[in-house]
Amino acid sequence: MFAAPSDSLNLVRPAMRVAAWVAARLAAVMAASVVVLVTGLAATPALGAEAAPQAPASALRPLHWLAGCWHSEIDEPGSGEQWMADAGGTMLGMARTLKGGRVVQFEFMQIRESAAGVVFVAQPSGQPGTRFGAIELSESAVVFERIGPDFPQRVIYRLQPDGRLAARIEGQRNGEPRGVDFPMRRGACGALPETLPAPKPTG
Repeated sequence: MFAAPSDSLNLVRPAMRVAAWVAARLAAVMAASVVVLVTGLAATPALGAEAAPQAPASALRPLHWLAGCWHSEIDEPGSGEQWMADAGGTMLGMARTLKGGRVVQFEFMQIRESAAGVVFVAQPSGQPGTRFGAIELSESAVVFERIGPDFPQRVIYRLQPDGRLAARIEGQRNGEPRGVDFPMRRGACGALPETLPAPKPTG
């Protein structure tokens, strides 16, 4: 309503510009401080939170190809082996052989890590476990061996180029070399063989 003298305006305008500049600088500094604070909080783990421990690499990882179901190519349908994938440093396996529609042999097996290295433990037909140590282990083969007079001294699994599995036991029996082959092919787990013969009556 009232006009200010011209000399007063000349003094007020520079002061207003200085005040605006100071306010702008303060706002910029505060904004930068907030960004630094938020970034620091995001990078800092929550109080009491711990990083999830990393599981050590399993020595059985190269044997991933063995996991699954394998059907015998020489025994009656339903014969073969089944291996669980590695978990906790152990692969569990089982095998059975049918004859006349009935199970005549079975075996429980383990491949596991131990203080002495990777070992294979076989329990055929409920017998006490026999332990073999790995002397070869790769992405396509594993060989286990034990020292002693009892047959077999070696257990071998080899993955063939065509996807079949060549299983074999070998060693010395009565001073003579001997080997038994168990060729198998991969199949669906839980699938019932289509040509399984009817069980023969007993008794």
